[in-house]
Amino acid sequence: MVFGTDQVIKQQQGEGNLIVVMSQGASSDELENVKEHLSKRGLKVHMSEGIERTVVGVIGQIYPELQSELELMDGVGEVVRISKPYKLASKEFKSDDTVISIGEAGVKIGGGEFVVFGGPCAIEGEDQVMETAKAVKKSGATVLRGGAFKPRTSPYSFRGMAEDGLKLMDLARKETGLPLITEVMSERDVELVAKYTDVLQVGARNMQNFALLDEVGKTSKPVMVKRGFSATYEDWLLAAEYVMAGGNKSVILCERGIRTFETSTRNTMDLNAIPVIKQLSHLPIVSDPSHGTGKWDYVTPLACASVAAGADGLIIEVHPRPETAWSDGAQSLTLENFDALMSKVRAIRSALSDQP
Repeated sequence: MVFGTDQVIKQQQGEGNLIVVMSQGASSDELENVKEHLSKRGLKVHMSEGIERTVVGVIGQIYPELQSELELMDGVGEVVRISKPYKLASKEFKSDDTVISIGEAGVKIGGGEFVVFGGPCAIEGEDQVMETAKAVKKSGATVLRGGAFKPRTSPYSFRGMAEDGLKLMDLARKETGLPLITEVMSERDVELVAKYTDVLQVGARNMQNFALLDEVGKTSKPVMVKRGFSATYEDWLLAAEYVMAGGNKSVILCERGIRTFETSTRNTMDLNAIPVIKQLSHLPIVSDPSHGTGKWDYVTPLACASVAAGADGLIIEVHPRPETAWSDGAQSLTLENFDALMSKVRAIRSALSDQP
């Protein structure tokens, strides 16, 4: 199911949403009867199978008698109205944390599984990407990040190597075994980027590019949705909802700083987002202190704070020689500084795991 603009407006004007919580031990026949009852009434059904319960999400035009009809059906434990405008991304719909598998390597994120995405802001050439990929893997990163398509404020800045950059990332994956994450900027490029990468990244500038969100929702690859510069948590979760409503439930959220009146840093890193999103949603959330600060010497403190706040991962810009980087050198860690950061991350996670 794909939400278009008209459908979102209809929801805001009165379409309702329910979740049907099946009883513990409900049979498959009882579950099928509930799904059939809903489908016959033109309602969309989304399943969430947790450890202890199965939840049926109901989206569409909810008529007054539906709740009582469902409550009388065999196998139904309770029927609950979802109050939030985002449904599939809501903790009300799925109480268990979502765990997402990345690439053929099966790297897991969410539900206590922690991932570090490390690599250059932009792919510049084979030597650069290979040197970086080998170094970040040695330091403990489990996914290689890199930009082949670069959204830049100025049209005269370096805007990426496009497919040639994707091919170089693919070579690095074959050499190191690291899965890949890279940004897709346009719906017309989704098929091309998905051919090479393991995670599709939707950048902050495109968080409300609804055509792009619809398109990545049709893929089978995990999607990272970065928070927009001025987006509220609700705006951000609704962007994730677009992807999930298209059929792709493997969404990772990324806090990367927001625009405020402060000018000392590139953006203002909103660490509040991590515990708040953990309360509102079951989706994993990672932190991007590189963009959140814009200055390499602030990246490590904010990365450590993010881990302590409960982030499911970090995405860090790393370059062998930041002073010569074609993009965002000022916020990129050297290979040595990234290695030092990873030691601190391991220490913090170890300390957190020792807490009662």
